Amino acid sequence: MSIDAADYIDTDRYPIADHGAARDELLAGLRSALDRDGCAVLHGFVRPERLPELVAECDRVAEFGHRNFTRTNPYFTADRPDLPATHPLRRFYDRSNAFVPADHFGTDSILRAIYEWPAFAPFVQAALGETDFHRYADPLADVIVNLAEEGGGFPWHFDTNNYTVTLAIQNADHGGDFEFSPNLRTPTDENYPGVEAVLDGDADLIRTLRLQPGDLQIFKGRYSLHRVTPLAGATPRYVAIFSYVEVEGMVGSPERTMELYGRILPVHVERAGLRNDALID
Repeated sequence: MSIDAADYIDTDRYPIADHGAARDELLAGLRSALDRDGCAVLHGFVRPERLPELVAECDRVAEFGHRNFTRTNPYFTADRPDLPATHPLRRFYDRSNAFVPADHFGTDSILRAIYEWPAFAPFVQAALGETDFHRYADPLADVIVNLAEEGGGFPWHFDTNNYTVTLAIQNADHGGDFEFSPNLRTPTDENYPGVEAVLDGDADLIRTLRLQPGDLQIFKGRYSLHRVTPLAGATPRYVAIFSYVEVEGMVGSPERTMELYGRILPVHVERAGLRNDALID
């Protein structure tokens, strides 16, 4: 089945494939938002009448989501007993993940069609202003869906990558708000007092987004503390993640891939320079 991504994207509102004044104006607005807040949202990026097809695609593969439960601080680092208990490096929270690996999104996938649409990556790259920008070569992680269920969510954290590109597909019945504190730290200043204030609930430092199905979000999360509030209700929250990297041909490490997806492929072992029997029983 041949899928045309342009049939799903509201190209009248978002003419990302048409190099002209309308696209330039759209990009200027996104760049301004990203420079100011580290966050830009294209509301209704997917046509509302096509959303049920995306939900159905996620429903079909939800059973393949790999669930991972951990406790983590906002930096994904080990505890620091030498610091005060209130320090951000010592603030640990429950984190639950369920990711559907990318190899469940094949040539019949709407999400893959959007990801591989020739106009999509150059548009995202132009919005971010990135020079080195490539589709992720990891066969388990280039296009994935995060599945979050009742009681789940993402606690406060900084991303380890510079940016994320996500598409909201289905919200939970309750909860699931995206909260963030833009530009809270810099490459030279961790601003631990500011981080501690956010963790303590300082509303003046927190912005809240209630993303709706069909919204595309471009977010610079390395320097903006953020979380997804706890979910409630029987309806799972579906968010697609389109992955891009600065180094062409990059794949995940075997350890991180096993943690997120519950398995690895030969390419992960080969790129890590390990023997196949070193990590595969």
